[in-house]
Amino acid sequence: MRGKSTSETVSAALEDWAARYRGELTGYCYRMLGSAFEAEDAVQETLLRAWRALDRFDGQRAAPRSWLYTIATNVCLDLLRGRRRRALAVDLGPAASAGTPLGAPLPEDRWVLPVPDASVLPVGGDPAEAAAARETVRLAFVAALQHLPPRQRAVLLLREVLCWNAAETAELLETSAASVNSALQRARATLRARGVDAGTAPEPVDQARRELLARYCAAFERHDVAALVALLHEDATMAMPPFAWWLRGSAEIGRALAGADACRESRLVPVAANGSAAFAQYVPDGPGGRLRAWAVQVVEVRADRIAATTSFLTANRLFALFGLPLEASAAELGALGGNPVAKDR
Repeated sequence: MRGKSTSETVSAALEDWAARYRGELTGYCYRMLGSAFEAEDAVQETLLRAWRALDRFDGQRAAPRSWLYTIATNVCLDLLRGRRRRALAVDLGPAASAGTPLGAPLPEDRWVLPVPDASVLPVGGDPAEAAAARETVRLAFVAALQHLPPRQRAVLLLREVLCWNAAETAELLETSAASVNSALQRARATLRARGVDAGTAPEPVDQARRELLARYCAAFERHDVAALVALLHEDATMAMPPFAWWLRGSAEIGRALAGADACRESRLVPVAANGSAAFAQYVPDGPGGRLRAWAVQVVEVRADRIAATTSFLTANRLFALFGLPLEASAAELGALGGNPVAKDR
């Protein structure tokens, strides 16, 4: 029997590495870039560059994983060159008041966008490590990362999230360990100033949180504004990208929801996004009981109340990302749904 050719062996090696490392590379690129769509493109470009350079790969000098991270870092740095910072609405200006105009929508490249957990978080493994990984894909954490210069961002992720040592990070970035440690200190200071920390311990997902989310889902679908407001922290925020408009305060949010006719008779389908509770929101679409995609809603919980809701209204692209239909009947959505809190992992 004829043995495998060199090209077949190369293809098999790269396919094996892609299967093994695609998820963590996607998570790394998402944290760097703030967009699930750009992260997927960056991983594809990483694998393409790896294919082109595979004949020069030296397994004695670098492991496949570190080699791929080197390529992925360079891809992300190339993509970030000259780019505007992605952000959340709370970073773009002061809170609005209920009833004020939404203003013009901003282009997609201005926003930190949600990402499915399945694309960026490990399956199985150590529960503590999985919980820590969830914290570093939270919307607020990813948005805070965007305030770092790209190389500082890479240093912080490699050192704090991936737990590389200073020497390994310096080799990847072709700099010194002293420069890496200096960049890490500056990055940590910037994140602390923005109220986030890569080492923050995640809050446990317990029965009380599951019940809170179940009550939120039920109240939202009934459009029971009083019940919804009762579940919010007094300083809760609500935002609706692509609009820079956002609200702070449970009373202000309640006034806005009371006039939100588009939310009446909504259905929420649980999804897993950004390590948080999240829902795909569908709204009625004319006669026949059909519902159409409206928003992906990420719900942040702090202690025993809801701290923030961010509803991303660019439904077509996002629903495809989560593998969801753009329209469906109530029965079809029921088959997708199940227990809404089962997705708050």
